[in-house]
Amino acid sequence: MASSLLLLLDDIATVLDDVSVLTKVAAKKTAGVLGDDLALNAQQVTGVKANRELPVVWGVAKGSLLNKAILVPAALAIASWLPWLITPLLMVGGAFLCFEGVEKLAHKFLHKGEDAQARREHVQAMVEGGADPAQLEKDKIKGAIRTDFILSAEIIVITLGAVEGQPFLTQLTVLAAIAVLMTVGVYGLVAGIVKLDDLGLWLTRRSGALARTVGRGLVGMAPWLMKALSVLGTAAMFLVGGGILVHGVPAVGHAVEGWAHQFGGFPGMLLGLLANAAIGIVAGVVVLAAVELVKRLKRGA
Repeated sequence: MASSLLLLLDDIATVLDDVSVLTKVAAKKTAGVLGDDLALNAQQVTGVKANRELPVVWGVAKGSLLNKAILVPAALAIASWLPWLITPLLMVGGAFLCFEGVEKLAHKFLHKGEDAQARREHVQAMVEGGADPAQLEKDKIKGAIRTDFILSAEIIVITLGAVEGQPFLTQLTVLAAIAVLMTVGVYGLVAGIVKLDDLGLWLTRRSGALARTVGRGLVGMAPWLMKALSVLGTAAMFLVGGGILVHGVPAVGHAVEGWAHQFGGFPGMLLGLLANAAIGIVAGVVVLAAVELVKRLKRGA
């Protein structure tokens, strides 16, 4: 009895160790989506009244958990009955990440100023139309949850690729852990980011000189933090998306690894990352061109 119990505990410890390692691997692989998810969701609550920011974040977070509760069983079903589909799904997810990154850059440089004008027109239409603030808030939450579904699907598919071939219990535990950690991490940080300027404003009203200085710094830092998250998220999309595409085509993956290995150490690792990013950018441009071509053909039909 004692020996059986010890064997059981040893098995549990082994599984937990595997789960811990695989969860770290999956978290690194999903870094690109996480950066984009964080920046995008922080932007989703802009324009909301200060006292409604946290309720909106909480509403989207609950929707995100529901999304992942749907996606995790679906991913496990694919791993059990259609394992050959994992790599194609990863490739599609990687290509989509690269496409999003290129589309974001193209929109930024080719349609500069249009977003601000669109937002002004949207606010004016709401004021003139006497829109219900509660309904607008619900619509904003629903839109954010729809966007989260796409990003959550990418996270789950990438994680599924990291645990491919592992026992079912390990796959389930890692997927569930990533789902919870990503949701808590993203929306916890989003809540902190959207209230950062409020914290800064509160500190500027304190009596201490240090508190006021820190407060002014936080108020000034908040918009720059949002910009930095957007830039880092876009860069990570190319790195992660390109890396997925590179490893999805063995010949390309071996070629990149061999080229990077020639330089060795940090230079080799850096060149490998740059190669992944370059391939990601090229893939994103190709997908964007294909999407635009399809749009034009539909308009001309």
